[in-house]
Amino acid sequence: MTDFRDLSLQGLWKNNPALVQLLGLCPLLAVTATFINGLGLGLATMLVLIGSNVTVSLVRNVVRNEIRIPVFVMIIAAFVTIVQLLMNAYTYDLYLALGIFIPLIVTNCAIIGRAEAFASKNGPLASAYDGLMMGLGFTAVLVILGGMREILGAGTLLAGADRLFGPIAANWTITLFNTETPFLLAILPPGAFLGMGLLIAIKNSIDAKLAAKQTSPAVKAERVRVTAES
Repeated sequence: MTDFRDLSLQGLWKNNPALVQLLGLCPLLAVTATFINGLGLGLATMLVLIGSNVTVSLVRNVVRNEIRIPVFVMIIAAFVTIVQLLMNAYTYDLYLALGIFIPLIVTNCAIIGRAEAFASKNGPLASAYDGLMMGLGFTAVLVILGGMREILGAGTLLAGADRLFGPIAANWTITLFNTETPFLLAILPPGAFLGMGLLIAIKNSIDAKLAAKQTSPAVKAERVRVTAES
């Protein structure tokens, strides 16, 4: 029986593709200069994860073991093409901003890894949920890192939201502080490495504190009863 609670914890925290497995770091570090860029790439990756996981699960008993990896890659490439065409049609500005990193989702080891490690061994429902949780975990890191870099670099948040949500989001930009010159360290790739290192350090620190609480034995004071003997 599938433990959906454990799948949620694995995808969002314990086995997060970006923070723990350290997979898909190339697009993660390259496009997270803004919150919206991170959200756009995260949603695209999550859709590919869900679609490829379900499809791999459905054909797992049909595909021969010798050719499973090429077949998995073809399935992932098909879903990446679908997502790419949809973004080209409905979010063209965001499509241009993400550029080459949309088709590079095909080579994301997190997607191939889940197809091989989980979807090829489980049913469609569990595989879809695993893809959703892994995608949400990956998207969360993209969004947090993109938000941090945008705030530190330009003093804004949700800049360019209309590229993803349309004209209705044209006024969603939040200006936290005004700056004449952006903080380049935060916007350029070195800032992405520093921010990613900070997120990993925070997660490791939280995990260490939780582990210490679980392993430390509770000290209970025992009552001693004194009786007088005649």
